[in-house]
Amino acid sequence: MEAQLVGGTPTGVADAVVGDLGTRAKTCAAAAAAHALEVDAQARFPAETFAAAKTQRLLGIMVPKALGGEGASIADVADVCYQLGQACSSSGMIYAMHQVKVACLVRHMGTNASLQHLLRRLTAEQLLLASSTTEGQGGGNVRSSEAPVEQLGNGRIGLERKASVISYGAYADGVVTTARRAADASGSDQVLVALLKCDYTLTKLQGWNALGMRGTCSEGYMLKANAPADQVLPEPYEAIHARTMVPSAHLLWGSVWTGIAASAVGRAQAFIRNAMRHSNGQLPPGAPQFTKAMSTLRTLRGMLSTSLRRYQQVMDDPQAMAALDFQTMITLTKVEASELAASTVMSAMRACGLAGYRNDGDYTLGRHLRDVLSSPIMINNDRILANLATPALMSAIPATLRE
Repeated sequence: MEAQLVGGTPTGVADAVVGDLGTRAKTCAAAAAAHALEVDAQARFPAETFAAAKTQRLLGIMVPKALGGEGASIADVADVCYQLGQACSSSGMIYAMHQVKVACLVRHMGTNASLQHLLRRLTAEQLLLASSTTEGQGGGNVRSSEAPVEQLGNGRIGLERKASVISYGAYADGVVTTARRAADASGSDQVLVALLKCDYTLTKLQGWNALGMRGTCSEGYMLKANAPADQVLPEPYEAIHARTMVPSAHLLWGSVWTGIAASAVGRAQAFIRNAMRHSNGQLPPGAPQFTKAMSTLRTLRGMLSTSLRRYQQVMDDPQAMAALDFQTMITLTKVEASELAASTVMSAMRACGLAGYRNDGDYTLGRHLRDVLSSPIMINNDRILANLATPALMSAIPATLRE
């Protein structure tokens, strides 16, 4: 099994399940790696990865055991994301986005029988959920929705949403989307709605020809839904966003980016070793950059592991999660992970020199660099830093290293 992102057995998961999950993740990652080049070149959905994920029953691992899942922790899922990120960036990101939506359903469905049934189906049939949180002119402002939920009567709702991006929407078995609570509600008064394929239609508005993460197929759609009203999650999206959406997204996306960085460092290491074998042990000019790449990768893994542990400690304590220090930490996890991952891949490419810059050969890193450059703009880092400016001004500066 690949190196684990978080050591030890995560709280509440049996050793046997963790070991079995690691083997299954490795099998899925091997399928992803075998097709990563053509997924990128053709900008196509990584169908082979998700056929393997379904065979290995990886899509429902976070679902509670009572509903047919494995009750896996977010640390378990982060390790799968890490392995897939090493193998195929697009596969890792799709898996991460799916699991963010599953986490929202698991943690905020309450006693809703329809949502429990949906999770039973997800586990039994290994359904893939897409995410729709960006809309119209708002772009990356996921805390504001334009399209309202409409009450159609007879226990049904309608929704027409111009989604600027629904990654892998054409290939998903369902979509979990934000929406304005009602026509007379403010844009920030949002709900989360879980839809299965029978509940909606998608009309493509724009394609996806991007620099990297090409296999995510992040196209724009007009989403039109007619669904049972009890598929609206009972908790306000404001609470879901703070307690689950943001932490899960930042930690799982960060795990994918860390996987990309680890793969790049692995290639740089192989290049340095090969160069030394052919030069009587003399280090190539890029060797210092390899040292730098190893250092930033270690920092990245340590930071992400710390954030994962902290989230698991407080995830069931709403007061602790609402604290300014936690919200700042988990939000900055995304910024730091994306910046460190991009820096690590860049150092790895410099270590490889022309061999890394080329698009052919055993040490090529062009795909890694293109994919990881998506990380600072997936919810733009500048937007995040600007939003944190005021809270940062209110925070105390630690007086000692022990604070």
